[in-house]
Amino acid sequence: METLLSLQLTISLLIAAGFILKRSGITGPQGQKNITDMVIYVILPCNILKAFMTGTSTAALSSYLGIFLISLAIQAFCVVYGKLVFRKEPEGIRQCLEYGIICSNAGFLGNPLAEGIYGAQGLVLASIYLIPQRVMMWSFGIAVFSGTKDMKKTLVKVISHPCILACGAGLFLMLTGLELPAALTGTVTALGNCNTAMSMMVIGMILEEMNLREFRDRTVLIYTVHRLVVIPGITALICHLLPVREMVYGVSVLLAAMPAGATTSILAEKYGMEPAFATKMVIFSTLASLPTICIWGMILPH
Repeated sequence: METLLSLQLTISLLIAAGFILKRSGITGPQGQKNITDMVIYVILPCNILKAFMTGTSTAALSSYLGIFLISLAIQAFCVVYGKLVFRKEPEGIRQCLEYGIICSNAGFLGNPLAEGIYGAQGLVLASIYLIPQRVMMWSFGIAVFSGTKDMKKTLVKVISHPCILACGAGLFLMLTGLELPAALTGTVTALGNCNTAMSMMVIGMILEEMNLREFRDRTVLIYTVHRLVVIPGITALICHLLPVREMVYGVSVLLAAMPAGATTSILAEKYGMEPAFATKMVIFSTLASLPTICIWGMILPH
């Protein structure tokens, strides 16, 4: 409990630092975008690779397969769940809600939390959990907004994603026992260690844009309850019934409890599907996730 509360306080202070940087004008919109890109394309892949390099070897393969299958099941469930729960919502808003149920912010927010609570092995499990979600993000997720699928583009996006490449490289190094040169290992480790701080500060910059008076929306509140409470609750029930290891259980539920991903707003803007509503979803659910993630962290096995 003490460790979890300390982690939550650290994360809250890092978010506050990002908030202050944005509010004070030290970091503007372009700076925020640059930092976000740096995290996604450099820091997070290095963090994933570092976790694989320090993780256990073939003894954990059953856990990797288990969490991969759980993630596949969750993605399939979310596709059906979003369509059923939000089927009566108007055009545009419905697409945002369906996408927000399928694609959470697990990659950006979930990875540092999984690492903070469960260590390097937790980050490895989180990285594998995210593979099916990233496939869905660039396939069915795009189809929700555009109405079409391009499997060739989807395959290219998934395979070339830096985090997927880092997973592949990490698995190869872990299973073969090969080691990177000391200088390269030090570089990967140094960059990877920046992940939690940089990721949480970006979250703080996003929250700085929030005007509470503009976020009184019953539909957004309902979505947030489904995203942060109902879906992880169902995931916890399923994992409890399955013969999975405690860490697989914990990481699966933790990542299922993440808020809407920022790509919800980006795609809504691109396809003209209520981008203002999508932004409400992202920011409000992110703010609401701060206490709910703490609660889930206390409930889950460590």
